Amino acid sequence: MSIVFVPKKLRGKAKVNQETIQRLLDENDQLVRCITEYMQKGRAVECVQYQQILHRNIVYLATIADASPDDAPPITNCSSSNASAPALNGHEGTR
Repeated sequence: MSIVFVPKKLRGKAKVNQETIQRLLDENDQLVRCITEYMQKGRAVECVQYQQILHRNIVYLATIADASPDDAPPITNCSSSNASAPALNGHEGTR
């Protein structure tokens, strides 16, 4: 289950750190792969639940980004497996 699903009594109290953000990004990667796989198999109906979770994760990450001060250092990915991933700043480098 997505880490975005937090009980109401804990909402707003969770500390957001690089590990949490990275876990969400990794989860989003897996969600996109699952959605792609289901779409290629012609199982679009099964994609809906994954698309909803992906949307929720992206909105949550955008909310964190909007709430972050402008002078905060960017979060970098130290994983060597993603070192060759294209930059997404200008939507360039689609996979």
